[in-house]
Amino acid sequence: MNTKLHAVADADGRPIRFLMTSGQVSGYTGAAALLGSLPKADWLLADRGYDADWFREALKDKGMKPLHSWQEVARQAHQA
Repeated sequence: MNTKLHAVADADGRPIRFLMTSGQVSGYTGAAALLGSLPKADWLLADRGYDADWFREALKDKGMKPLHSWQEVARQAHQA
């Protein structure tokens, strides 16, 4: 049996939300379950497994910019 741990961390990397699912469950299920409890933030760094149009739109609706790599985070920091 495999499991996946979906987690939300603050800007300092401290975990603030967790969801455990079976390994066969899509990452979209974890994203949907945690979406409502995301804290206010300017951006969200996520694994590419969470990259879906509906998720990007939901984050934009919450005022967050979805980022999927540390390179994007670095570019975002330089633009600020």
